[in-house]
Amino acid sequence: MYKHNQDILEQLGLNRKDATQALQRIHDLTVNYAHSTYQLYRKLRQEKQEEERDENHPVIPREALALKHNEYIKIQDKESGKIWIEAGVKLVFLEPTHVAVSRVATAWSLKADQYVKLIDSSTGKIRVVRGEQLVFPGVTESLVGDAIAKAMRLKAWEYCLVVDSATGDSKIVKGPTMLFLGPSEAVTSEGKQQAVEVDQETAVLVRNKCTGQQRLVTDPQLFYPTVDEEILEVRKLLKLADHESLICTDDKGDFRYFYGSLEKRNGPEAEPVRSFFLPPYWSQHPLVWSRGRRREKRDLVIHRFDTRPQFMSFEFTCRTADNVELLLEGTFFWEVVSLPAMMRMTGDAPGDICNHARSQFIQLVSKVKLQEFMDDFNGIASRAHNDDQHFYEARGIKIHCLEITKYSCADRSTAAILEQIIQETTNRMNRLSHQESENEVAVFKVNGMIEQEKMNADLLAIQHQHSESAAVNTGTAEAEMIRAFLAGLEKTVPDLQSRIDLWNVLRKGDALTSISQGNAHVYFTPKDVNLSIENQGST
Repeated sequence: MYKHNQDILEQLGLNRKDATQALQRIHDLTVNYAHSTYQLYRKLRQEKQEEERDENHPVIPREALALKHNEYIKIQDKESGKIWIEAGVKLVFLEPTHVAVSRVATAWSLKADQYVKLIDSSTGKIRVVRGEQLVFPGVTESLVGDAIAKAMRLKAWEYCLVVDSATGDSKIVKGPTMLFLGPSEAVTSEGKQQAVEVDQETAVLVRNKCTGQQRLVTDPQLFYPTVDEEILEVRKLLKLADHESLICTDDKGDFRYFYGSLEKRNGPEAEPVRSFFLPPYWSQHPLVWSRGRRREKRDLVIHRFDTRPQFMSFEFTCRTADNVELLLEGTFFWEVVSLPAMMRMTGDAPGDICNHARSQFIQLVSKVKLQEFMDDFNGIASRAHNDDQHFYEARGIKIHCLEITKYSCADRSTAAILEQIIQETTNRMNRLSHQESENEVAVFKVNGMIEQEKMNADLLAIQHQHSESAAVNTGTAEAEMIRAFLAGLEKTVPDLQSRIDLWNVLRKGDALTSISQGNAHVYFTPKDVNLSIENQGST
């Protein structure tokens, strides 16, 4: 057909360019004519169908759709297939070929901290719309999720990790801010997290997820991890009291010993600090000891060890040489003097002590009879821990004292007999104690009488001594008085005998004066008063 047309044009004398334009014009006219003919055919056919429908069915009036300011509806033209959205305050009149493909829906009213994600079903593209606004979706758009999303409020000490699923990139978002997620962004399952306040008593252990290396952050700051980091642990400053100690395992698996006491920190295997942060790859090594009076359960976990001496009770059975089974109860007063030695030799120091003591008691008690045990059980207890000091020294343990606080027979009949023996012994001791008390009272009474007589003798001796001293003083005074009297009359009365007579006369006068002042009767001889009798009547 085309070659035939070309031949015709060549016969008409047209060039190739004019021929091409003429052919294009003929083609366009032919297409437009065909399209117009088809549209006319469809219109005539539709009118005919409507006439036939009107003849068979009555016309039903259609109501207009009233939309509010926040409402919308999707409408489709069935003839062309075009879909569009009518929104806002209006009345929507549907044409004969128009149909509503959705119900009247409400637009999304967003506040300042809200947003929605809308996905275009034709392209798969997601767009994010933030508030404050009224959001109407596009023709092919629908809401991602079931509800309006709310922005995450991050305070100054908060952060979160956001991952973009489209690119695989991650980022750390720090506060204070309002976090609106992008089209393909999501917060990890950890959600909102708090930054770590690193200070003098708080550090944070961080691991790099790319290299696996750990580091300890101790510089004071508000710490946020990077995208490649994760916080393993927030560590507090370990501070030890003077009586405390701590065992740690370093990155090589060796034990490190920390003490609160300055004296112990100067030891050969001790670390020089008493307060520290646990370094990366280090851990505290807990002690798992047995507990109970028989040390049957090993579930006592100790993180900080008390280095002070302490009491520990025990209970076990043994038999005497006369086959009496005894139940012994007692206490250890013990102390760990070397933690390194203890860790090298045992992981259960109390269990070792009690088991070794049980073995020693079984050996010693099996060599004595019941009566001998009752008479010397404290001595047996002393030998039980003194006979094998090397066992305790090798474990860095010192036993200060081992005492038996109670013993009883395991067999009931033997226990009853032992109870009678103990009761009789107790009664005898009570009687002896009572007699001793009476003897002590009697002795005290005799001693009191002896002391009283001694004190009386001492009193008489003192009184006699005082009397002699008083007599000596009195005699000395009298002698001095006589000497002064005789010396004073020596010039007036040269004769010594005459002076002595004068002294005697004066003394007699003093005596008469003293006697006259009392009720005493004094009798004088004529010689004493120099009395002479004269008979005057004979003259």
